[in-house]
Amino acid sequence: MRIGELSKRSGVPARMLRYYEEQGLVTPRRLDNGYRSYDEHLVDRVGKIRGLIDAGIPTRIIGDILPCLDRRQTIVVTDPHPELRGILLQERDRMTQKIDILVHNRDSITRYIKATDSALGVVAEKTAS
Repeated sequence: MRIGELSKRSGVPARMLRYYEEQGLVTPRRLDNGYRSYDEHLVDRVGKIRGLIDAGIPTRIIGDILPCLDRRQTIVVTDPHPELRGILLQERDRMTQKIDILVHNRDSITRYIKATDSALGVVAEKTAS
């Protein structure tokens, strides 16, 4: 697929996709005409990269983490950045806190929907909670 389609499907601007390429986070194939061609699996990878960046993890560290995201494997760290462990611990704790808040909010919304359904006499649909 071309960069525009990857941008549309991933929600990441083409300019940012080029930056990811410069950083070695994605590697498109080059067609004979020089255009980039992105494989299907990169839609998922770009989403994971975006999530890590949004979490505050620098691209230099994301490059080291990416192999762990693509497939299960034994993790071998040969030359970790000195601040990596602290950053990862902090980020893991921040994610856990965010997940706890999201679960609480989801459960509160589910209870509100049930109360609304009851008030309206609506037969509730099965929901996952």
